[in-house]
Amino acid sequence: MLIIPAENAIDWKRPPWVTLGLIMACLLVFLFYQGGDDRKLEGALEQYLDSELLALEAPAYEDYLQRKIRFEDEQERALELQEFQQLREDNEALWQAITLLLDREFYQYLQQNQGLIWAPAERNAWQQQRADIEARWISKMSAYQLGLVPAELSLYTLISYQFLHGGWGHIIGNLVFLFLLGFTVEKALGPGRFLVAYLVCGALSGLVFTAFSMGSQVPLVGASGSISGLMGMYVAIYGLQRIRFFFFLGVYFNYFRAPALAVLPVWLGKEIYDYWFAGATGIAYMAHAGGLMAGAGLVGLLGKSWLQVKQEFFEPEPEQQDEQFTRAYGQAMASLGRMEFDHARRQFEALRERYPDRPVLLEHLYQLAKLRPDLQDYRVLTEQLMADAMARRQPEQMVTVWQEYLAKGEPYHPLAADTHNRVLFFSLKHHDFKVAEKAFERMRLSASGDQVHEACRLLVAEFEKLQMEPKARQYRQLLQQHG
Repeated sequence: MLIIPAENAIDWKRPPWVTLGLIMACLLVFLFYQGGDDRKLEGALEQYLDSELLALEAPAYEDYLQRKIRFEDEQERALELQEFQQLREDNEALWQAITLLLDREFYQYLQQNQGLIWAPAERNAWQQQRADIEARWISKMSAYQLGLVPAELSLYTLISYQFLHGGWGHIIGNLVFLFLLGFTVEKALGPGRFLVAYLVCGALSGLVFTAFSMGSQVPLVGASGSISGLMGMYVAIYGLQRIRFFFFLGVYFNYFRAPALAVLPVWLGKEIYDYWFAGATGIAYMAHAGGLMAGAGLVGLLGKSWLQVKQEFFEPEPEQQDEQFTRAYGQAMASLGRMEFDHARRQFEALRERYPDRPVLLEHLYQLAKLRPDLQDYRVLTEQLMADAMARRQPEQMVTVWQEYLAKGEPYHPLAADTHNRVLFFSLKHHDFKVAEKAFERMRLSASGDQVHEACRLLVAEFEKLQMEPKARQYRQLLQQHG
């Protein structure tokens, strides 16, 4: 079962730069730092197979697994034992070596029990050969240099492990969740506090993992603890507000609404249940649980001080936005009706700043600016309305606004050559040659020589198609003048 909060949509006008930076950092570390791990593992395997370590360790590994099954009731190890015995029967030396080198709990077992497993001569040979492989290759792999090893806990690995990953599937899954959750929490907290809270959640998650894995040599890597912290912060930020969640169960998926914090015990319960009953999956369930508690706890403790949510984060629901818009729009229209034009303009400007995607507001501002064609605002709003008309695929309106400006505002503040050029191209495309020639005459007053040359060439080509030779000749002459 998978449950993900899905309350907010990303606003690309204000990108989540810290979230994107964390994603990029994880990718760069994985590609350029961890990229050398394969070479180091190959070196370790080659040296391991050239030594007599496989003959020494393989029987000890079978005995180790049998002890786990018999004395520690780890029944899930039975499959591992069966698979390893099959590798030995098939003489699969490489896969045996991979298993033995990468099972850090087994290596720890050998270190603690070497005197009981081998005679002195064999023990000395094992110590010398294995220690050399560990020093030359294994200890230099990223997971052992910067991963969080519970038996060797250090402050810097509480941060560094968050940027390491175990493979493409691991990193892609984590980064997708980091993006889905990060942009919302970053928007709520602001970039600086978000980054600190993210790293602190990862560190606390690592400490919880260490507490449940005391003495283990198995390194923890990955951003999942930090991301679990984001999940905890996400629901704590919304508290008891009903928000939307996406869920996936088997082949069925859908959305539901629930109080945000009500989902936190569901997430926690799932991680704790999996820790006790899912068996050896390689997933750090207690790190996830620690991250969830850390994220929710940080917001709960500091949500009214250092981690206080930015006031503008809580945007009204769409229905509330429509109601607020309708009320404010009605007030602005009432000001128009009373001929309070300056007051109406300020009201429409405030509405447009809040609702930039509503074209009716731009049209009202344009009509108000038209009352004073001698002012610069009229030209600015004309160009904005023309661009908006093209964006909404209404080029006829663009031409109408352009013609209106030529009559009223052009003597005061001429339009840019590019604006006339857009009208020229549209008119030629729709064979409105009267408007096209008018746009050309206006454009050539301020356009560069290259623009005039290109426009002449297009006019000649269109008139030649229609066999309007006098017109074509007129623009050929102009073309020669600008050649």
